[in-house]
Amino acid sequence: MSKTNKLVSFVFVLFVFTYTAAAQQITRVAVMDLQKIYMTYFKDSQAVRALEESKAAVNEEIKRLGDEIKDLQQKRLEKLKTSDSASLKAFDDQLYRKAQYLSDYIKIKQAELEERAQNLAHNDLFAQTLYKTIENISEMEGFSLVISSRDSNSMGSSVIWFSPMIDITDKVIQALLGY
Repeated sequence: MSKTNKLVSFVFVLFVFTYTAAAQQITRVAVMDLQKIYMTYFKDSQAVRALEESKAAVNEEIKRLGDEIKDLQQKRLEKLKTSDSASLKAFDDQLYRKAQYLSDYIKIKQAELEERAQNLAHNDLFAQTLYKTIENISEMEGFSLVISSRDSNSMGSSVIWFSPMIDITDKVIQALLGY
């Protein structure tokens, strides 16, 4: 193989290696405590907190309705053992109606909450500023994903573990102080 062919092969391999390395983007993830930000800016975050409270209320109602269905399913199993076909048919009808109601409830409430969230994102200055601040910090720090470190519907977290090095909560609060 001539020197030219070796050089061309080497450049080609180097190009392919560089191209594939550049194509593989490493996803960096950040976490932040939205509840801490809402509490720091309590007055300004009222509309956002109201939406979060509505979400929590809807989730509680969905859980309650789901529990009712589970109870009916358990009672249906007991009726199945007694072979009472008339009451079994009544349970099936009731289960069907409750399941249909739950399905419709979820669809309607999700649409309502999404509409409220869209209105909030377009009309609430704090929500717009918060989003833009998170976006700016994330881009400056090279994060491609930011998740909440605490579930707004509970005291716990939806995140199993994270390093404090990726928590940008305090940076967002400091940047919001500049607005």
